[in-house]
Order: sequence, then structure tokens, then C-alpha cells
Amino acid sequence: MKRIALFPGSFGPFTRGHEAVVAMALRLFDEVVIAVGENISKSCLLSVEQRCRLIADCYASEPRVRVASFNTLTGDFAQTIGATTLIRGVRNTVDFEFERTMEATNRHLYPSLTTVILMTPAEYMHISSSIVRELYSFGRSVDDLMP
Repeated sequence: MKRIALFPGSFGPFTRGHEAVVAMALRLFDEVVIAVGENISKSCLLSVEQRCRLIADCYASEPRVRVASFNTLTGDFAQTIGATTLIRGVRNTVDFEFERTMEATNRHLYPSLTTVILMTPAEYMHISSSIVRELYSFGRSVDDLMP
């Protein structure tokens, strides 16, 4: 049976930290689906379709990575694609606390769905999508923060 993991997020934008989490997940799973969701509480510079296309371009030569968009509950989407695991990356204790709450909620709603938390490598701990957006808005180069 193929082990499919779902890595959901708004990815506005997809950063080096996200890329590192995908690389770690590929060591554990047969396939990783990067799922770009519409998060109305976050402002993104690009549409969901544009974000999907940019991420797909990063993994054009990696057949074990798929990119998709979704507008449902994450657990419902996981079931639709046959994923039994959610991948979440954390940079710090603030991220961990948020993800721990989400894990408990998902476990309550979807008992067969397992959340795996992967630690973002130290060299990328300072990178967040919101920091990248802010630097970009002030005309700073963000090339080294994104794949």
C-alpha cells in the first residue's frame, strides 16, 4: 500500500523552510501531496492557482510530489486523496502550540488521520511566509528565502 502524506498550507509564499519539510517527508513517505488551501485569514500576493503552479515548477522533476489546491476541511481533502498522514512543519514553540491544537482537533474529527510534525532545520527557522511578504513589500530581495 502506497504511503501518501498531505502537506497542507496556504504557502503564500512557499519558502525554503517548506522545501526542507518536503525533503524530510519524502524520506518517510512514498508520495507527498502539497495542498494549497485558500485561507481567508491570510493575505497572499498570489492566487491559489499561481501558488500551485510555482510549487509544481519546483518539483517538476520529482514524481513523488504532487501539488493540488483544496477548499474543504484538510481532513476531508486527505480522505479524498487517500492520505493517512498530515505533515506539519514547525519552527518554534509558538508554531508547535498551534499545531498541537490542530492535531487534537483533527484527531477528534478524523481518528484514522495521523499528524507528523517535522522540525524546520535551524538555518530556516527565521523564515516565514509573512516575513517574506513583508520584505518583498519593502522592495527587498527574497530570492534566498524561497526555492
